[in-house]
Amino acid sequence: MEQPQEPAKIARQKLMQTIMDLGAKAYSPEVSENTRAQGLREFNDFLQRTRTFNIIAALNILIRPSYVEPWLRTKLKENLLVAPLRPDGIRATLEFVFSVHPSSTTKTSEASTPQKKGANITHEGLEMAARLLSVPPAFVPAETWYSGISPQLLKLLDGAEGQELMKAASYIIGFGILGRKSSGAPGTPGWKHLAEPLLQCIKPSRDAIPSTETGDIVDLSKGRRIVAPTELETALRRLHSLAALHPNPGLCKRLLAPLLLPLWALSSWPRAQESLTENICTPALQLLQIFLKLAPSPDTMMPLINNIGYMGGYDRQSPEWVYTETNKGEMEIFQAQSLPRGSNKRQPSLEDIGQKIPKLLDIVASSFSDADIAAAFVDLLGRWLKSVKSAKQVDIIFKQDAEAEEDPLVKFAEIKLLQAMMEKFPDTLATQPKHILELASQILGNSADITEDDDGVIGVALSLLNIIVTAPGFQKSRVDTNVLETIESSLTQLSQSETYRLAISYITQPDSPPPVKFEGLNLLSTLIASDSPALDIPGVLVLLSSLIADAEDYINLQVIKLYTLLAAKHPKSVTADLLDHYVDPKELASTDTRLRFGEALLQVFERLGETFTGEVAHQVADALLAVAGRRGHRPKTEAKQAREARLREKRNKEAEDAWEGEVPDLSDDTVPAEEQARNEVLAAIVEGWESKRGTEDVRVRASALSILGTAVETNVAGIGAGRVAAAVDLAVSVLQVETEAEKGILRRAAVVLVMSFVKALDRAREEGRRLGFGFGVAAQEDVVRTLGYVAQTDGDGLVRQHAVDVIESLEGWRMRELVPRERGMEEEGLTRLAGLEIDPGRTEMLGGRPRIEEIE
Repeated sequence: MEQPQEPAKIARQKLMQTIMDLGAKAYSPEVSENTRAQGLREFNDFLQRTRTFNIIAALNILIRPSYVEPWLRTKLKENLLVAPLRPDGIRATLEFVFSVHPSSTTKTSEASTPQKKGANITHEGLEMAARLLSVPPAFVPAETWYSGISPQLLKLLDGAEGQELMKAASYIIGFGILGRKSSGAPGTPGWKHLAEPLLQCIKPSRDAIPSTETGDIVDLSKGRRIVAPTELETALRRLHSLAALHPNPGLCKRLLAPLLLPLWALSSWPRAQESLTENICTPALQLLQIFLKLAPSPDTMMPLINNIGYMGGYDRQSPEWVYTETNKGEMEIFQAQSLPRGSNKRQPSLEDIGQKIPKLLDIVASSFSDADIAAAFVDLLGRWLKSVKSAKQVDIIFKQDAEAEEDPLVKFAEIKLLQAMMEKFPDTLATQPKHILELASQILGNSADITEDDDGVIGVALSLLNIIVTAPGFQKSRVDTNVLETIESSLTQLSQSETYRLAISYITQPDSPPPVKFEGLNLLSTLIASDSPALDIPGVLVLLSSLIADAEDYINLQVIKLYTLLAAKHPKSVTADLLDHYVDPKELASTDTRLRFGEALLQVFERLGETFTGEVAHQVADALLAVAGRRGHRPKTEAKQAREARLREKRNKEAEDAWEGEVPDLSDDTVPAEEQARNEVLAAIVEGWESKRGTEDVRVRASALSILGTAVETNVAGIGAGRVAAAVDLAVSVLQVETEAEKGILRRAAVVLVMSFVKALDRAREEGRRLGFGFGVAAQEDVVRTLGYVAQTDGDGLVRQHAVDVIESLEGWRMRELVPRERGMEEEGLTRLAGLEIDPGRTEMLGGRPRIEEIE
């Protein structure tokens, strides 16, 4: 018994039979001419009424050998070949090829059903479809063929028929048609019907611009529109699909090269609305990036730089057409001479340029090599310098001889772009030191003629020098001697006239990177060394104090250097400022910041040397004694500690509630017990450094003792007997009383202070200087006794070692003191400590009586 046939198969057989019957009537050589004409009309009408997919499927079977007579087979094959020209012929052809190709996964029972959304597309099937559609049949003119299939292929690029069919269309257009010289070269039918419709809607050709001499009346309220918003959006979308889905690098460059400036204008449109960004700016930017990655060279970068404000047209001075944004956030193209009322200007504003520059630099950074960027910068800088200095005949080296635009907007764009490139690409520009140094030397070589209006030129030159000399690997020996001499002599001339303002701008600008701030500090140091009258000393001190509180370490080192230079000229102002920040009476600074100010203070009086005396030395000693002492109280710190303690207690309580009891110890059990114990000791020491109950931080106290010791050693006579006695007394008291483990750093500083005092006395003796006081025997015994006890019992190894060293030094000094000195060299002595007076000698002001001690 025969199996019943499937309905689809029955329908196809019926369709094939009808085609054969009507084809025989239309093309049979045995029928009369009238009958054949009538049959041809019926045959064509039937084909037009039948679905294209079904026609292709039926004809594909009928043209096989032995199915029909040869004369009918030829005609049926012709109808099959022109099926893509039908309104839905492209999609039907694609669906049929993908359904019957051997690589397809479609089941046999599904072959007669059109595939939805381009399912089951394989690369082999796509290649076969491209071969069928890319070349017209021999009996069809190329113009007819491509004009018929191009609207269908371009529509598929829109994506409404599915992502897979969109990919198929892009492959057929990009590789099959436009990828062939016969159909894809400009002027061929394929290019005319597939490429030009896209290009013309983004960049109208000159022929598309209506003539202004036609005498037509133009409604000024509407203007003369060349490309509608939907046309522009569709062209960008289709071009992006063509370039991105199945990219043909050669074709992409041919399509996108003419659109370089239009794509830049659209992708960087200033203040674009959200809809405009989505439909125009984003696809334009993606196309621009594709092209720049395919052709990354200065030849493609310089047009963008030179035309940063491009808004449309072929003539930059007088564009034929321009892009305009509608109130609805759409983009259209209008003839420039007939813009509608209320539309955007055809020239960008200064604000527009400012918004476009970061976008341009982002594109440049992602698409070009360092060498290309540096070359473009040198070229742009050369042209800009020539334009601003042409009146003074400044001879600048540059590549292009074209005259710079006199348009102020162009000048503004060049300056802003140069500045932005120096900020964004300092390391990149440093790869071309020779050319940049030559430019800088030529700018500075004419510094004698530069006025205040040319500050920008000088600033650019100095910034370039900063970029080069701070670059890793820069070697002065490799610079041309003549160039180097010109730069050095010019900088000397400019040091007084421009330098202070430039240095302050380098330091204070919020976006200045550390190397730029460092260069600003260098400039300040030259002014300070030359005692420049341009300096604002209070302002400089405020600036330095703000930097030392926030800057990085190598910036702080330079700041401290400036403090020492200033102290040589203005010791009272500098030391008073440093002391105020170090003591921090308002409790505003962190411990680290105060320690940095302490380091600056230390280096200042080391630089002062013997001039560290009088009121300045007394103020420093009194402040250091107060900070190093144990009676200092910081109420704000105490209040802060109380708040933190309450918060910590609250958190501990919450943790205990969460654990329903004591919080378990979750420390790492794998750490050896000995190491864990050592870590706990270290943690306790570090925790003990912080101030407790509002007392001074141990680290700051230790710092103050260390600085005081250096001050004593620097100029013990300048500090005076009373303050020296108080310092040594404080050191001994620290060693006797403050024996906790966390006070180890404090005791170390105390021992070193005693050592500094002994060194100061010994040096004064060697130099034959009178100090006005000495170190009495009773005082020596007190110190030696304390140090001996510390050397035996202190828990800090460094403290014990320091104590031994000081005892040895003290014994050596006492032995040298036994050597008779010249008459008149006897001095008053520091005889007792811990509250006892200083005598003998001239101590009337202390109320004491001279006492003569016999030395055997």
